[in-house]
Amino acid sequence: MMVSFPIAFSFSRVPRIEFGSGALRKLPGIAAGYGQRLLLVTGMRSFLESAHAPWLFDALRQRQCGWEIVKVGGEPSPAFVDATVAALRGQYFDAVIGIGGGSALDAAKAIAGLLKPGNSVLDHLEGVGPELPYRGPATPFIAVPTTAGTGSEATKNAVLSIEGQFKKSFRDDQLVAEWALVDPDLLATCPPPLIAADGMDAFTQLLESFVSTRANPMTDALARSGIMAVKDSLLALYGEQSAAPREKMAYASLLSGICLAQTGLGSVHGLAAPLGAFFPIPHGVACGTLVATATAVNIEALKSRLPDSPALPKYAEIGRRFAMQKGLNGDDARAYLVDTLRQWERALDLPRLSACRLASADFPRVVAASRGSSMKTNPVVLTDAEITRILEERL
Repeated sequence: MMVSFPIAFSFSRVPRIEFGSGALRKLPGIAAGYGQRLLLVTGMRSFLESAHAPWLFDALRQRQCGWEIVKVGGEPSPAFVDATVAALRGQYFDAVIGIGGGSALDAAKAIAGLLKPGNSVLDHLEGVGPELPYRGPATPFIAVPTTAGTGSEATKNAVLSIEGQFKKSFRDDQLVAEWALVDPDLLATCPPPLIAADGMDAFTQLLESFVSTRANPMTDALARSGIMAVKDSLLALYGEQSAAPREKMAYASLLSGICLAQTGLGSVHGLAAPLGAFFPIPHGVACGTLVATATAVNIEALKSRLPDSPALPKYAEIGRRFAMQKGLNGDDARAYLVDTLRQWERALDLPRLSACRLASADFPRVVAASRGSSMKTNPVVLTDAEITRILEERL
């Protein structure tokens, strides 16, 4: 689409990016460029038991690098970050390498930020503690994602949670990775349920960034490209592992992280945070099961209260691109988008919220906790009744 000038926008720092099959092989040389003492933060098993781990460790040894390994089981908590930093006190690391899914990368990001200062992450966690300004300095951080969903390799926020209480971010520009090495080959062992959840997280981040109140022409271009990559590859990757859809989904996930870091998100992520904090609902599952209904509710609210919002033609544009019909516009195009997302719900076997222990009695608590940073950039301010309707329709 044409960009109308004059325009003005800001674009914050992103990592230096190495993308493509075999990108992992650049890691030893990049890491050794920071020094020979490394901290590796990864999941409990998936990477360490893969064929990539022995090669990586041998390559690091050849460069006279030594390392410590920290394993992350499940979503990281403030207590985990603080305990790790305390256990490593007195040791010096030239760089922190996060290898894994979003949880491993978020934990690595927070640990890298606090190794040198040594204070508690609760000092900086939004909406929880004193929210003191982060002064740093951060230890250089290298991000290597092994899933395609969160885009954490490109963001400045580390998401931490306490089950049953909250899911909040520690965020600062100094936490952005120095390097993001995105190797689609690392996705080869992802099971279908993880592909579905992570893929819908990436798509939701792209769509919400596209219609965000802080969107700009640069993020729009990236979001469009990522959205179409998901459309072309997610169902194919879910059904059968192959190189081409892996590459497209890794690309889409990276773009989703870049976009959300610039624009913020929307109502789906506003709800996903308390749902994930209060109930055993994986983040990507929450996004995937809510995005169609939340999109429909957003469109209705926009038509009713903000009919001139740029988000309405943007929703129509994605519907038109999905349908591949140049003449499809307005309500018909938006309906096609919502229908497509509902088809994805079914094809990816995404569960309803009741399967994750949510009940209608929980709605007021979830709605009250949904008004965080993500909801603030939704294209329209939703009422409590509208947010409740999203939950009701997906219960």
